[in-house]
Amino acid sequence: MMERIEIDTPQGPGVLVVSDAPDAVTTLLLGHGAGGQLDALDLLALAEELPGRGVRVVRFEQPWRTAGRKVSAPPARLDEAWQSAVDEVTSRWPGRLVTGGRSAGARVACRTAEASGAAAVICLAFPLHPPGRPEKTRLPELLTPTVPVLVCQGTRDTFGNAALVRQEVAGAQRAGGIDVVVIGGADHGMKVRRSDALDAAGVRSMIVSVVEDFLNGLEQPAAG
Repeated sequence: MMERIEIDTPQGPGVLVVSDAPDAVTTLLLGHGAGGQLDALDLLALAEELPGRGVRVVRFEQPWRTAGRKVSAPPARLDEAWQSAVDEVTSRWPGRLVTGGRSAGARVACRTAEASGAAAVICLAFPLHPPGRPEKTRLPELLTPTVPVLVCQGTRDTFGNAALVRQEVAGAQRAGGIDVVVIGGADHGMKVRRSDALDAAGVRSMIVSVVEDFLNGLEQPAAG
């Protein structure tokens, strides 16, 4: 069962969409991309499947989207509103917090990982660079967290395919490690073609599975 909770942020009202799990130890807070879709394939899959596996999933709708605007706010404003969501989530549900999101939401989670106190970060379709502009890299953002990072990246992602993301992070010196999982045939929206080995259901299943395994592999939070 989903619950919508409106929260105040310095950028105006935002919304938490909560898919709760009884006795959850981990809360996964996810942000949407620049398109503002909380029902994107990957976000919705995690919200629908993980609560049944003991993980509370909270999707955060940024204030610009709640207000009905079509253009995303600048990064600093996204980060500020996100921190309000983090504060609200941690006050309501103490325990382990893992943050993440898709595309622009993944960038926010990476930039704010330390401030949010996240135990790990999950990046769905991290936009390594604008399409056709590989020189404008966002690699420093992906390297910012000092906690474990999971990246689920498609082989046809025009914002940086899985092979490129793997190549870019391979030699990076950072704590925590970055695990890049290849989603075969998927584009930036995690969509696949009829000719690809994975269909939409397969993509959904794979993302849920790898995220669950990643969460289960994290160090267990201290009691109390």
